[in-house]
Amino acid sequence: MCALFKNKYHIGSIRCRGYDYSSAGRYFVTICTKNKIPFFGNIINGTIVLSAIGKIANDEWLKTPEIRKDMNIILDEFVVMPDHFHAIIIIGENRYNQCKRNYNDAQCRDAMHRVSTASASASASASASASTPTSASVNKNSFVPQSKNLASIIRGFKSAVTIRARIMDPGFAWQSKYYDHIIRTQIELIRIRNYIINNPSKWGKI
Repeated sequence: MCALFKNKYHIGSIRCRGYDYSSAGRYFVTICTKNKIPFFGNIINGTIVLSAIGKIANDEWLKTPEIRKDMNIILDEFVVMPDHFHAIIIIGENRYNQCKRNYNDAQCRDAMHRVSTASASASASASASASTPTSASVNKNSFVPQSKNLASIIRGFKSAVTIRARIMDPGFAWQSKYYDHIIRTQIELIRIRNYIINNPSKWGKI
């Protein structure tokens, strides 16, 4: 099992080896801005006050289930902090992760090898500078398209935020990597939800 965040977010060696990140499940993710620059706002009296760029990050995350309807995504708790972003995201059963279990089906094979190119041209330049593919996206899985996993969700989110944010501030950038944790139990889910909810009030204290 991959290590939890040890009471503080961190960016380190971040993928669970051998785990299929297209699988239905609950994931806790943390993404930081480059050099921890507080592009997203300020904490005032334990509450996050979002900047214009922070509002962009909030809005783009809320769009995720609509943009990726075929992945059956549900958003759980999330928070935009001054220099990072925490979220729980749920990837539900969908034709891509179901197809992996039924790979002999011809229709599944066609679906799995179909790579989405939506908005690729619009985000290509920002993607190159804003985010570097994580090992989850580089470690190719012959059964599941790389456009239908957790890494692709984060990559798309980062790219969308970057494109809009750089209109306001050309210096905006994310750290190249992100942290994730696979949530395996209800106890973990409750603990991480509370961590996210309480993050603004604990700003500067942990």
